Amino acid sequence: MKNRAAGVMLAALLYGRKHPGGSKKGMVPYVGEKRIFWCEQRSENDNKEHTHNMSKRKLFRELDEVEEQEILAEQDPVQAALDHFFTEGLITEVLHVVKSGKEATVYCCRAHPSTGEELLAAKVYRSRNHRGFKNDSIYQEGRRILDGHVRRAVQNKSRFGREAQFGIWIDYEFAALNALSKVGADIPRPMARSESAILMQYLGDHSGPASALQNVELSHNEVYPLFEQLMRNIELCLANNYIHADLSAYNVLYWQGQVRIIDFPQAIDPRFNPNALDLLTRDIENICHYIARYGLERDGQRIARRLWQRFKNAEL
Repeated sequence: MKNRAAGVMLAALLYGRKHPGGSKKGMVPYVGEKRIFWCEQRSENDNKEHTHNMSKRKLFRELDEVEEQEILAEQDPVQAALDHFFTEGLITEVLHVVKSGKEATVYCCRAHPSTGEELLAAKVYRSRNHRGFKNDSIYQEGRRILDGHVRRAVQNKSRFGREAQFGIWIDYEFAALNALSKVGADIPRPMARSESAILMQYLGDHSGPASALQNVELSHNEVYPLFEQLMRNIELCLANNYIHADLSAYNVLYWQGQVRIIDFPQAIDPRFNPNALDLLTRDIENICHYIARYGLERDGQRIARRLWQRFKNAEL
């Protein structure tokens, strides 16, 4: 018995030396040397197996992400964005870049004869992480996401939420273009959309695209008619529950004596966005500032207040 007790004590002492700080949870050092060793081996094996399983799952996730990134890197992003339009028989060739901006790059494409057009414009959006147009919260106010799962993902800014927000941004511009085109607004006529692009009417010809109004020198006889045309379009948009919200001479195109308003992803619904009047006023003031260079002075704030009052009174 003495020898057995001495053996147990020696085993416990040796165990304590191997494991400074005392025994681990669940160990029984006083039962015997073999039991001590067996208990430790079981615990370590369990931990190793659990860690191994966790490591494998993490490794598989990382491999999936790497593979996905490699596939995306190998794809031509422009080709991927425009594949849908080729498949649907809407375009036959991408000719050249028209404009590269903070939100998107616009390409001139050769239209398929079935469209009845010679050229079409494809607006390929940058992802939200690569757009220069970062401060979009003021435009998002009042936009309703009916799907609760998507709404929570967007609010939490998860990866899925960011992708959903990107799609919503494109959806909104396509919907705005469709709605305003149907009521006769002077905008490019939309043709189709893909996951990251919108195909629309091209403004220009084979010699070149339409110029931004900011870069055009108008004749004296053009100034007032074009100003009136833009004011009518602002009113028409408001009457149909849209405010451009980023309007200036830079996103108005001039072609053959006429103007077309472009770039509507940030457009707001004045019924729900609390910043509506401020954004409407800014739009009108920007146009007034542009035409002032030709000596035509107009009070943008006064025009905006009157237009807003008519909107509120359902007089548009």
